[in-house]
Amino acid sequence: MSFKITDSVTWVGKVDWELRKFHGEEYSTHKGSTYNSYLVRDQKNVLIDTVWIPFAGQFVEKLKNEIPLEDIDFIIINHAEIDHSGSLPELMKHIPNTPIYCTANAVKSLKGHYHQAWDFRVVKTGEKLSIGSKEFVFVEAPMLHWPDTMMCYLTEDNILFSTDAFGQHYASEYMYNDLVDQSELYHECIKYYANILTPFSRMVDRKIKEVVGFNLPVNIICPSHGVLWRNDPLQIVKKYAEWAGDYQENQITILYDTMWDGTRRMAEAIAEGIKSADVTVNVKLFNTARRDKNDIITEVFKSKAILLGSPTVNKGILSSVAGIMEEIKGLAFKNKKAAAFGTYGWSGESVAILSELLKESGFAVINDGIKELWNPDEKAIAECIEFGKDFVLEITK
Repeated sequence: MSFKITDSVTWVGKVDWELRKFHGEEYSTHKGSTYNSYLVRDQKNVLIDTVWIPFAGQFVEKLKNEIPLEDIDFIIINHAEIDHSGSLPELMKHIPNTPIYCTANAVKSLKGHYHQAWDFRVVKTGEKLSIGSKEFVFVEAPMLHWPDTMMCYLTEDNILFSTDAFGQHYASEYMYNDLVDQSELYHECIKYYANILTPFSRMVDRKIKEVVGFNLPVNIICPSHGVLWRNDPLQIVKKYAEWAGDYQENQITILYDTMWDGTRRMAEAIAEGIKSADVTVNVKLFNTARRDKNDIITEVFKSKAILLGSPTVNKGILSSVAGIMEEIKGLAFKNKKAAAFGTYGWSGESVAILSELLKESGFAVINDGIKELWNPDEKAIAECIEFGKDFVLEITK
């Protein structure tokens, strides 16, 4: 499949309906994804990015149907990660002398991935590449989300090729934002930001201000994954600016794992207490062993506070809780409060361990947590309800 975006720009990427995990096994893609590649025709013809390695042969064959490969004058690689550059080795077998425009860091990455000395042309922010009646303007965007990343802007068509920024892992034959289910699109966008771009929010904020400061008209934003933004394209830029500002909603998320349901019952009682103290707050509970970790992280991103629960096991905590906290720690969430809870039988270390993990992950831990012995009885459940009420009062101070 290929389709025209404008008279001079054609999408030549790949829709991957079957993809369910990305970055190895790290990111869930319930809705599949796309690998967006773009062919720009003018006096000079330019290919922007390629597709992931498993589809390299298919990509090159379909590209031949669009244009004789020898007619491609330049290649732009906005990002060297192999879901963007993976078809380069196959393509360059046919056109080995075609110049590749990218950042200095991308040269290092591409050589590291493919061990080839292609004709790399290093570009920096503000530099331009004329292709006839139009030109590309390059904008370096380091750590959105790799050091090598850049964007490029096509004049006359007023298209921003934004790389990973403003994208989503979302497969659709309706490749424009105004044609797809809006709730699905929003969920995949915020999930993408929460799980991939959160650690770089300060850089996102600075880069958005820089790009907006160029005062360039933007008719379409073409990311590297998911649908293209043609209807009010700057709406996603505004969302990124919002998400980059230590984002939170009126939500409290409770994460827990449980062995014999005691910690689950504590979680539900704490949630009951929260709701009785504040009917406006959105409370969500997730068993970390049974729910998708990236969906959970998205909810943590949206939350103003979280509660974290585990029983004590071998003087430690359950593995699913430890695992998701390792992920959360790396994402470096800001401006969120937290507390811990859990059951125990004899030693009871879990709550202290959880509290320390929360502190190490950047959360403001507001109390010492609560632990209950064995399977909580009525008195213990009542204590958990009160703990939930007190938690709401503490985080609103």
